[in-house]
Amino acid sequence: MTEGSIDSRNLPEGEERVWLERARAGSVPRHIGFIMDGNGRWAQRRGLPRTEGHRAGVESLRALIPALIDLGVPYATFYAFSTENWKRPSEEVHFLFDLLVQYAKEDRRELTERGVKLRAIGQVDELPGAVRAAIRELETQTSSGTNLTVNVALNYGGRQEILRAAKDIAKSFAAGQIDLDKLSEAEFAARLYTAGQPDPDLIIRTSGEMRLSNFLLWQGAYSELYFTEVLWPDFRPVHLYKAVVDYAGRRRRFGGVTA
Repeated sequence: MTEGSIDSRNLPEGEERVWLERARAGSVPRHIGFIMDGNGRWAQRRGLPRTEGHRAGVESLRALIPALIDLGVPYATFYAFSTENWKRPSEEVHFLFDLLVQYAKEDRRELTERGVKLRAIGQVDELPGAVRAAIRELETQTSSGTNLTVNVALNYGGRQEILRAAKDIAKSFAAGQIDLDKLSEAEFAARLYTAGQPDPDLIIRTSGEMRLSNFLLWQGAYSELYFTEVLWPDFRPVHLYKAVVDYAGRRRRFGGVTA
């Protein structure tokens, strides 16, 4: 599914509220994944450095968290930095890390007050020390949040996650702790970063690209996919609500047949 670009700043008064109520009236996803794409293009179209696109993208994240809470979505995963993103220019990578540290410090209080529990998923131990420290502190400070669990995928790759789980199972088997013939999908999933969470019902990708890009490959096996032309820095609550309304109108078969 794709959606044209909408500038939420120019919406008729009350339209965002209308879409929120429509979204609430239908089937609300338990878990939404976001592939936040288009920061660089957003900046380039404005004659700005790519870094300014990333800075603007943080504002979209800030706007969406209260919107997710208003909708009653209990889990959300944001694809912030992939294992492939290390290939970008070092200056851009360093800027992204600095921006992340800044966000962790500036938004800590608001996240806590809103009841958000933040978790970093991915190979976090391979990130720079300052980033690790900021993330771990934010995880600790928000650990009691019950309104919304936010997974921030950092140095994350879906294939890497599955391989990590497989290696963990191999070690347990070598130690005589598990019987491979009795290994279930649920037991395998318990070794993923999202253990204990529902799989995403909906995955949203911005900027018009139509692929998963190594995001939640196991968990997204039966996720509904929603693609929008809107670039991530322009993505606002009204776009989220429209995606959820679209999701609610689908018939999820999970491989079965319906009349």
